[in-house]
Amino acid sequence: MEFTTFLFYVFALILVISGLKVVTSRNPVQSALFLVLAFFNAAAIWMLLEAEFLAIMLVLVYVGAVMVLFLFVVMMIDINLDELRRGFGKFIPLASAVGAIMIVEAALVLMRGYGATRAPVKAVSAPDVPNTKALGIALYTDYIFAFEVAGLILLVAVVAAVALTMRSRKDHKQTDPSQQVRVKKRDRVRLVSMPAEARQQSTGTDTPAAE
Repeated sequence: MEFTTFLFYVFALILVISGLKVVTSRNPVQSALFLVLAFFNAAAIWMLLEAEFLAIMLVLVYVGAVMVLFLFVVMMIDINLDELRRGFGKFIPLASAVGAIMIVEAALVLMRGYGATRAPVKAVSAPDVPNTKALGIALYTDYIFAFEVAGLILLVAVVAAVALTMRSRKDHKQTDPSQQVRVKKRDRVRLVSMPAEARQQSTGTDTPAAE
């Protein structure tokens, strides 16, 4: 067995274990950290496949930006874990059915890919064009619509994450910026006229005289 093949099996094993821990972990922060580990191992596998650009983008974009955003959202919002776990068992049949469908689809794609004719693969670009440049040309010409849709989905995800963190809580005091802008001078200070308290005349003694 070659050393690269051994590394592939090691990274693939860690990737599968990390994916299982993402789903089975009870703590959402631990799930996010295991997802980061899964991304790193997927990037390592892409490095073995000589897809350097995809590996670097996976680490920079997903691990460095998206997962950090997920961690901030998970730690800032008030998640009731008991409420989330309630009724989890009733979704197991549906989740199993969806997982089985995904496995069958992936198996069909792999069988068709490996069972196809062994025709030589057409070169994507000239030998003097680097992988990053060839990918950029294909991304911004043939797949520009899909690229714009992906950017729009990520923008919606960022706005939704901010909206989740800005929700009101019962145990926190929040101010309304619109009311602060509309406030007037007379609303800040109010003079109240109160009658003066009548003082009793001093008898010259600290304690009242005994009868």
